[in-house]
Amino acid sequence: MSDIHYKIVEHDGGWAYKVGDVFSETFPTHDRALAAARDASSRQELAGETAGIQYQDGSGVWHEEVARGDDRPHADVVDGEASRA
Repeated sequence: MSDIHYKIVEHDGGWAYKVGDVFSETFPTHDRALAAARDASSRQELAGETAGIQYQDGSGVWHEEVARGDDRPHADVVDGEASRA
C-alpha cells in the first residue's frame, strides 16, 4: 500500500494542501491550511467498514470490488514552510 502525502502550497492568493494534482479549498493563512491538512491526513488513516464498491475506469469499463475497512494507507503532511522557519 502506498503513502499519501498532503503538501502545503501557496494557491490562489492564499494557502492550500495538495494531494497528487488535487488542491483543497484555499485558506487565508498557512497555519489554517496546515491545520486542515493535518486533520484530513489523520482521518485518512481511520478504519471504516468493509463494503462492496463499484467504479468506472477511464475506458468506461465498470468494476466491482470489496474495499476492506481496515486497509488504510499511511498519510503525512509535507510542509515546505517549516524548513524555512
